Amino acid sequence: MLIDTHCHISKDDYDDIEKIIEDDFKEVDKIIISGCSKKDIIESLDIAEKNDNIYVTIGYHPDQVDQVSDEDLLFLEEKCSNDKVVGIGEIGLDYHYVDDNHDEQIALFEKQLSLAEKLKMPVVIHSRDATKDTIDTLKKYKVTGVIHAFSGSIETANIYISMGFFLGIGGVVTFKNSKLFEVVKSIGLDYIVLETDSPYLTPHPFRGMQNSSKYIPVIAKRISEVTKQPYEEVSKITGDNAIKLFDLK
Repeated sequence: MLIDTHCHISKDDYDDIEKIIEDDFKEVDKIIISGCSKKDIIESLDIAEKNDNIYVTIGYHPDQVDQVSDEDLLFLEEKCSNDKVVGIGEIGLDYHYVDDNHDEQIALFEKQLSLAEKLKMPVVIHSRDATKDTIDTLKKYKVTGVIHAFSGSIETANIYISMGFFLGIGGVVTFKNSKLFEVVKSIGLDYIVLETDSPYLTPHPFRGMQNSSKYIPVIAKRISEVTKQPYEEVSKITGDNAIKLFDLK
């Protein structure tokens, strides 16, 4: 079963969402949309409620840190009771562009991890140029989930795995200048879920085109080549991982 565990579907990104979804379901069995702002959460839930095999994870991305109020956090908790919500995310830390709000990012991250721990929901973690603080913060909470768009070292991968996390592997594994295949080869299929992060990170040889869930088979094929496991086995194991983690029906 092919499952895109992380994508973004929004009117801001696609001219015809219904056509995109129709095309996606020719290639995948289930899709999880990530709603990362209040606006995206509302739109993602609306899409999921109209499609049986679409689910959502919801949370406030670190780039929302200056916009999230206590009321917004209450809104998040309320929406977590929706049957289509299968996790909290993407949440985390992003130090790539901003140097002066790290403490504020960690505070927002911790509030959402606390909610996930309280509700016993998996988390989807965004971490960019913030590996140490991400790991140190996660260790404070009893949570599991996915390290979204993982692109770190084998050592870092094993730390996350030892903490009970899966690695979200997407189009980067197909890039000619990427060493992510070495991580995938080292850890094997048991700790991997597939994702596109569409409309971003379109896999080779389609780079430059708009990404969508229909490219999950391209990612699965590359993982099959790297791990020397049959394509069908990649589909089954990564699909089973996602179903178990997110308790998909």
